[in-house]
Amino acid sequence: MTAISDRPQMLPEEFEQFARHLATTAEGVRPEFINGKLGVKPVPDGDHGRIIQWLLRICIQARPELYLHDQGLKVQGCRGGFARPDGTLADADAFVGHGDWAAPDRVLMVAEVTSFDSGTDRRDRVEKPRAYAETGIPVHLLIDRDSAEVLVRSRPDGVRSETVQTLPFGKTVRLPEPVGISLDTEPLKNWVR
Repeated sequence: MTAISDRPQMLPEEFEQFARHLATTAEGVRPEFINGKLGVKPVPDGDHGRIIQWLLRICIQARPELYLHDQGLKVQGCRGGFARPDGTLADADAFVGHGDWAAPDRVLMVAEVTSFDSGTDRRDRVEKPRAYAETGIPVHLLIDRDSAEVLVRSRPDGVRSETVQTLPFGKTVRLPEPVGISLDTEPLKNWVR
């Protein structure tokens, strides 16, 4: 028997319709649908935005054929989830012709930066990493401003990431293939509270 808490709050098709409606009526609201639950991604603060700028610049300099997109992704296969990573690293033309939610098959890495809200622990540290691993996204970068750490998850097996590397801000982290970029995380110390 399925527990009531295990039932999805809506069907994936209903979420897509809801998200389209929200986009036309509520500026700045970024809905997600992960593990059968509706969530709203908070509007990023200035430090959050600066971290994404920092990451974008490094990615473009190291791999000019790639771009760090702001693209919603279909995740979790048959469960029909929808996530909006803070950054989606893929070929510059990977999402041309796609709508708000694209298939993740051309994604090399997703990046998330924690926000200072009550849902961050569950959303950024538990649900989204699992959804990205289940989807088969090769690399997941989490920049955790609460703990001043960078977590790199890789080698997804369809359930979880088999490799997880955690380093404090200030260390150099090597993002594994297919990304193959090194990040000097020292500047991240400037963008935490």
